[in-house]
Amino acid sequence: MPIQVLPPQLANQIAAGEVVERPASVVKELVENSLDAGATRIDIDIERGGAKLIRIRDNGCGIKKDELALALARHATSKIASLDDLEAIISLGFRGEALASISSVSRLTLTSRTADQQEAWQAYAEGRDMDVTVKPAAHPVGTTLEVLDLFYNTPARRKFMRTEKTEFGHIDEIIRRIALARFDVTINLSHNGKVMRQYRAVAEGGQKERRLGAICGTPFLEQALAIEWQHGDLALRGWVADPNASSAAFAEIQYCYVNGRMMRDRLINHAIRQACEDKLGADQQPAFVLYLEIDPHQVDVNVHPAKHEVRFHQSRLVHDFIYQGVLSVLQQQVEPTLPLEQSEPAPRPFPENRVAAGRNHFAEPAVAREPEAPRFSSAGTAPRPTGANYPHAQPGYQKQQGALYRKLLETPAVERKESLPAPQPSLDGHSQSFGRVLTIIAPDMALLERDGKLMLLALPVAERWLKQVQLTPGENAACAQPLLIPVRLKISPEETRVLQRAEPQLAQMGIEIVLEPQHVTIRAVPLPLRQQNLQNLIPELIGYLAQQTSFDAANTAQWIARHLASEHAPWSMAQAISVLAEVERLCPHLVKTPPGGLLQPVDLQTAMNALKHD
Repeated sequence: MPIQVLPPQLANQIAAGEVVERPASVVKELVENSLDAGATRIDIDIERGGAKLIRIRDNGCGIKKDELALALARHATSKIASLDDLEAIISLGFRGEALASISSVSRLTLTSRTADQQEAWQAYAEGRDMDVTVKPAAHPVGTTLEVLDLFYNTPARRKFMRTEKTEFGHIDEIIRRIALARFDVTINLSHNGKVMRQYRAVAEGGQKERRLGAICGTPFLEQALAIEWQHGDLALRGWVADPNASSAAFAEIQYCYVNGRMMRDRLINHAIRQACEDKLGADQQPAFVLYLEIDPHQVDVNVHPAKHEVRFHQSRLVHDFIYQGVLSVLQQQVEPTLPLEQSEPAPRPFPENRVAAGRNHFAEPAVAREPEAPRFSSAGTAPRPTGANYPHAQPGYQKQQGALYRKLLETPAVERKESLPAPQPSLDGHSQSFGRVLTIIAPDMALLERDGKLMLLALPVAERWLKQVQLTPGENAACAQPLLIPVRLKISPEETRVLQRAEPQLAQMGIEIVLEPQHVTIRAVPLPLRQQNLQNLIPELIGYLAQQTSFDAANTAQWIARHLASEHAPWSMAQAISVLAEVERLCPHLVKTPPGGLLQPVDLQTAMNALKHD
């Protein structure tokens, strides 16, 4: 078969395969055109799930007579005119393919009138060459589009349509999403002559929550936490359901918008999921309605034919911004008021995970596990902020169990102040290496072989010592690394005075802060703190510093190291070997004289004797 130019109708039908998946796709494209035209009222009539009729009527600006024929042509649009326009899209549509594609697989009629025209005009395309016919009509200012007999000329596509109820359900969901994006527009939806949905335009404030409740349900509204978060050109607003109160009924409430455009973006969903994961069960999903505003030049919407996906030029920045915004709201909502002088159980770690936003050169993401060391008891001079407790605490945590757990973990105060645990006897002949890692014994022990003898090594203890060395000022100290998004915390006047005194020592450790009235901004931290939940760690550090009569960077480094969440859980062989290699390089004294709790010989002889047979 020779190469040839496809007929216009066939070319449009091919394009329709990408744009027009089902009746709901048609509704989405046409309603978005109405919104781009400035409509404040949109009426949608559906018959037989959209297979027989889809009618969209709006009060927008309308289309001039001499532009009606172009409106049904391929790649004809009023939204963009140059590459610069394409790279800064603010309208919902821009491809100029929707009307041509829809008209090629249905009987489409377009009727429109502008404010400066005395009469309306109607256009429709027919025939192999999709010739457009224009004739006078009666119509108010605005536009009406009628789509009859969808897929009538493509039987294969029509066979894949579902039942009338299913197809209308998809249309209903599209209208729900659009209604959540444009609170200022009245939207009415009818099916088979019966009004199914009426969303009246609402003003700012509480009226928005009324529409939110009508669409997402009263239970979601009762548990919804409002978000207002901004950093530079990025802004995040909307609502997220309290994960502690989430139910299975919330699982379908996941609406996200980028510059007013409804999206299904994996990066955004990952950031939200990560912020909520500590409070969600294995079978739970976060529920949210969120609006992300970003400089149009920083996002590419020309990725998917149906414009369901976007690409961010700074994906890691966007991921971390959303993560911190959602996390901040959850922390403010659920933290119990726990005085600093009261001990608390060891927290579960809360690492930052940026894998979905593009890998970085920092540590791999961690999974929650219980750290080895108990949490330090803080005195009551520095009050806690209204942030969350370490989020990986179990939701069903009981007071009686917590008291018993704290009692079991409690250690004498004198032991906490020791810079070194009591050393074990020196292991001769092993001053350079811990030995060979044979395997990992869950969850955090490494089985080592040293000269035919087996040793158990506590990996969290080794990791803690490594971080302590990296945090202690000196030649092995980690350098300060600027945060992508500085962390800003509210503090009391007393906490401000504490930080003013400790700022030089913190700077030696690579923790760079900027003090403001009632706030502190953490701008840079050393590598061991990059994956930590700074919104919880910094207030606890302030509480520790408030108890000290003098500030010593080495003691502070030791305290921080004992309170950091592990970055490896469960541990892998590669992670264990990497950490031990760093410990051997930076802490050779631990290899020669291992401290208590780090290394323990395994008594194989006793086990072998027990297995001997007469």
